[in-house]
Amino acid sequence: MAMVESVPGESHLQFTTVTGYFLQDEPTTDPSKFDYVASNFGLIARSYDSDAAFDPNGQKTQWERFEHHINQLNHDSPSDSSYRVLFLGRHGEGYHNVAEAKYGTAAWDCYWSLLDGDGNTTWVDARLTPTGVSQARTAHTAWKTQLANKAPSPQAYYVSPLNRCLATAAVTFSGLDVPSTAPFQPTIKELLRETIGLHTCDKRSSKSAIQAEYQTYRFEDGFAEEDPLYDAQLRESNSARDARLRELLFDVLGHDASTFLSFTAHSGAITSILKVVGHREFALQTGGVIPVLVRVERVSGPPPVMRVDPPTTAPDCDE
Repeated sequence: MAMVESVPGESHLQFTTVTGYFLQDEPTTDPSKFDYVASNFGLIARSYDSDAAFDPNGQKTQWERFEHHINQLNHDSPSDSSYRVLFLGRHGEGYHNVAEAKYGTAAWDCYWSLLDGDGNTTWVDARLTPTGVSQARTAHTAWKTQLANKAPSPQAYYVSPLNRCLATAAVTFSGLDVPSTAPFQPTIKELLRETIGLHTCDKRSSKSAIQAEYQTYRFEDGFAEEDPLYDAQLRESNSARDARLRELLFDVLGHDASTFLSFTAHSGAITSILKVVGHREFALQTGGVIPVLVRVERVSGPPPVMRVDPPTTAPDCDE
């Protein structure tokens, strides 16, 4: 299995979650019961130090005051530090999710996930189910509502190359009232994908097939025609996935100066991103969204060495 190694250099990016802004930051918030739609994406109703000058008469929305506050933090920060808001969205339900629920995780991992389908359903590079499309439409409506409340629109969009994420992003963001200076034209990032290997649902389609279906999407430089990472015999370890998603953040946040960024990805990828930026564990339901405020600092020296466990083979169904 191909692995992505961090290349030592004279400096690296360091990530820290800044808590106190979203309910998902709070240890008392139960992920299994949390409704991101009903809670304004989790934005906490509170005051900021910057309110007095920006909103002396209390006429601005919470989102307007939040956006101004983040911009003020960046204005006051040294050149080697910045604050970024990552809107992390999980894809809607895919046919692989239905199959795993049908057969059970143990049978899925040892047998069914290795196949292309079960004769009734195909889950290679799994597509959204009707329920998954509905969940993406719920996210679209949630974004429409929050944008009307003056929430900051993403200034950049990134998406996994797997079809369920490409489709979720399209349903979620197409047709929203976003600035013409930052239209919905996502960049497909190879490293933003789900845990790699074994499961056929996590093998991406060819670049040509993706391009034919999502003609307005952009590919990152060097995006290969065929999937260079999928291994039919080996499954990436969680720690290797963590290292891969750290590399993804090094790449994106090191080259994109946007303050507000959208990532449409997977349960595993989002779990790793949250871990890498120091956020508490927060499992998302299919179609869910979590915003995270991250302080990004450039510090001297190579990045810390991460322990990376070796990949594994499929479990034995007889065990």
